Amino acid sequence: MVTEALAELRAGFVDAVPKFVTALLFVVAAYTAIRIALSFVGSAFGRIYADDLIADLFTTIVGIFLWFGAALALLKILGMGEVAASLGTATGFVALGVSYALSDMIADTVSGVYLLRDADFNPGDRIETAGVTGVVREIDLRKTRIAVEDDVVVLGNRAVEKQWRRKADPASDPADGSVRSDVSGPADESAN
Repeated sequence: MVTEALAELRAGFVDAVPKFVTALLFVVAAYTAIRIALSFVGSAFGRIYADDLIADLFTTIVGIFLWFGAALALLKILGMGEVAASLGTATGFVALGVSYALSDMIADTVSGVYLLRDADFNPGDRIETAGVTGVVREIDLRKTRIAVEDDVVVLGNRAVEKQWRRKADPASDPADGSVRSDVSGPADESAN
């Protein structure tokens, strides 16, 4: 009885060794390939987006997908294909629930990408948005900080990006806040 158990254990071990060696080689190859892929992705997004936050965000998202795919492939190599399929399906449902729960944060992040790339919206600009008028101090991926008198108002980028208006600098014309123009048009020349 003990000899039979040892024989079965030995046979199971002999059958498992090739799978574990293949799995080890796969992990090394996947690690190397993913590192190379992420360096290319980071470089590409770094050239597309001037802000490091955006490039890092997209690189992280790509990395998560690559590592998850590698983990599922590893399970398949180890003979756990059904577990990998179940895990993939369950992860899809969890991702759907998480994305629904984080929809406001995702909307703020997407709006932040737009605001960071918008040449007309920069720190130092005087704007009006979401019932707040002030000077933009800082733009992050999720939030914009606006200086209002002696205070700072923090707004989600979704609220800012939805409808904002650049205001004229009150120092340019204290009476009405409009910007003076040094260019005279045809009507101005005929008045002289």
